[in-house]
Amino acid sequence: MQKIVIATKNPGKVREMAAALSALPFDVVSLAEFGELPDAIEDGKTFAENALIKAAYYQQQTGCACIADDSGLEIAVLDGAPGIHSARFAGFHADDATNNAKMVEELQRAGVSESAADYRCAIAFVDEDGAVLTAEGRCDGQIKLTPRGTNGFGYDPYFYPQEYPGRTMAELTLAEKQQISHRGKALKVLAQKLEAGQE
Repeated sequence: MQKIVIATKNPGKVREMAAALSALPFDVVSLAEFGELPDAIEDGKTFAENALIKAAYYQQQTGCACIADDSGLEIAVLDGAPGIHSARFAGFHADDATNNAKMVEELQRAGVSESAADYRCAIAFVDEDGAVLTAEGRCDGQIKLTPRGTNGFGYDPYFYPQEYPGRTMAELTLAEKQQISHRGKALKVLAQKLEAGQE
């Protein structure tokens, strides 16, 4: 069975991506199984460019087929920020708490308590032979200042998806989130492409 590496060091992403790909005839493993690998240099200008940079880099590092995503939050009132800088909004070594604190601070500075926002995700798959598959997904909703819920990660406690306007992304079950999330949508498209390649 072909091994596919989920090329991220984020355990939340590994969990979501492994669940979405579980029905495929592949052995899906985490990058953590390969020990301490150097970080990819994400210097792309778009989510799609960064996803491909990561997938190609870790394919070379591991010698296995790799899937990588780049995703982030775009807040209308902040002119699309944090965007591709979502994971490092509060600095290079930022964590969820510091990124969320900076987001709240920026919204307060803008004089708003909520804003239209969307999550974006681009996924790239690079096979052992260098073949590339890509997919993208988007989830629209609202960002509000008060966090709710303990599921998910990143900005999820502040993001109210339009499909569940009374709940944050962090209040959804993994199955509910997979149905509507930017990453869930992108993974669904990618899984279909991978499945088609197996036929």
